[in-house]
Amino acid sequence: MQRGRRPARPWKVEFEEFVRARSHALLRYGLVLTGSADDAADLVQEALLKLSSAWRRVRSKDDPEGYVRTIMARQHVSWWRRRRLEHLTAEVPSPVHEDEHELGEIWQRLRALPARQRAVLVLRYYEDLADAEIAARLGISQATVRSQASRALATLRVRADALTGRWR
Repeated sequence: MQRGRRPARPWKVEFEEFVRARSHALLRYGLVLTGSADDAADLVQEALLKLSSAWRRVRSKDDPEGYVRTIMARQHVSWWRRRRLEHLTAEVPSPVHEDEHELGEIWQRLRALPARQRAVLVLRYYEDLADAEIAARLGISQATVRSQASRALATLRVRADALTGRWR
């Protein structure tokens, strides 16, 4: 071994390959959770930073991407818990990232929901998770998951009916 050179770290190479292979999908997931390309990038960056310190332990598990997505969901909940004390405005920022255009009208409607309701719907319908798993990821009870989903869907129905001119 040459002086000054460190021995090869195969786990570091594996982590870099994982990041290259899955970063785009994680960024899309972050975009769906946050509604903002900038916040999504920050969320992915923080999650990957946390994953890098735990990679040797996580890489031997069956689902390192699930581990990262759980980190992202929990981090997002932590952010909106801190932000809920701020005064929100009715203005929705204009889309910044090209991927937002792919989400179309559905995303416009989801974006108007409160952060917790949006997170529950994304995890339930986009990630296809059960209530128990959603509750575990977000750190809330299963009853809260169900009530938030119910409220979100009711809000979306009312807004859809108002747009189409139907009244119940």
